[in-house]
Amino acid sequence: MILSAASVLLGKNKNATKTKIALACCLVMLSGAATAAQPEAGTFKMGIEPWLGYGQWHVASHEGIFKKQGLENVDIINFAEDKDINAALASGKIDGANIATHTAMAMVSAGLPIKVVLLLDQSETADALLVGKDITSLQQLKGKQVAYEEGTTSDILLHSAIASAGMKWGDIIPVPMPADSAGSALIAKRVPAAVTYEPYISAAKKQDPSLTMLYSGSSDPGLIGDVLVVRESVIKDKPGQVAALIKSWDAALTHYQANTQADRAIIAKAVGAAPADLETAFDGVKYYSLADNKKVLSHSFADQTFVHVLKAATAAGLIPKPVTAAQVIDASFVNGL
Repeated sequence: MILSAASVLLGKNKNATKTKIALACCLVMLSGAATAAQPEAGTFKMGIEPWLGYGQWHVASHEGIFKKQGLENVDIINFAEDKDINAALASGKIDGANIATHTAMAMVSAGLPIKVVLLLDQSETADALLVGKDITSLQQLKGKQVAYEEGTTSDILLHSAIASAGMKWGDIIPVPMPADSAGSALIAKRVPAAVTYEPYISAAKKQDPSLTMLYSGSSDPGLIGDVLVVRESVIKDKPGQVAALIKSWDAALTHYQANTQADRAIIAKAVGAAPADLETAFDGVKYYSLADNKKVLSHSFADQTFVHVLKAATAAGLIPKPVTAAQVIDASFVNGL
């Protein structure tokens, strides 16, 4: 509303050009002042799961980066399953969370007051459908059991795989279970196929080298990704903390790029795996920097990726009602830093 009123005023001013420049400078300074503000006092409670894509938070914690960015304390709270972290976010027990893109959409669709403020990662081969040696094509899954975790990236990836093969959901026998159990069920031959993610993929393949990756995030680029969401009340009351968190992620990623092996060891320990077991798993994850976010969050991600993920998640029955990118994304932090 301020910009709209200012535009009307400028249209009637003989010195419009000079006034426009002055107003623009003023707005830039105000924006800079907002993002340059020191983080508010208190603890930021962040929900997280044992997933490589969230690894830079562990690097930030280990290297003291949160403190360097002025944050008093960041409490990284671990959850075993998506449903648990989602419940904590919905009840206000945590201020923000690291969740899948489609999960953020579903939450906003359900009326939860949160916003996506940062793109974290994109899974390429770190989310996958694993099968035993007797299955060599998606069509061979017809009539067979497939283990996966409902409502998660595993759910949406399995729907994508089935659709890509020209099959219907009813062509398979879904077997819902936590992602960490899906790989175990496959190894124990209780199911012939399972969808899971790292570090569980590497753990399963280590125990049974005959397992193969039949479909993965790279099979449908952009479908499987993760974001940082923050409750709208926190965005309003503690914008300095949110900005500092984003800068912390970027600083951690810079540190990771310069100290890759050491930082991979930090991340591996945090997710409960040995670095050697995840040697190739890390290569299946793309991390987004602040610069990447500036380029894509309010552009190609909002215009293209969002639409694609929303369509897939809706088809999988994970979105209660339609939502728009504007309802879900707040790019003001990344664009203002």
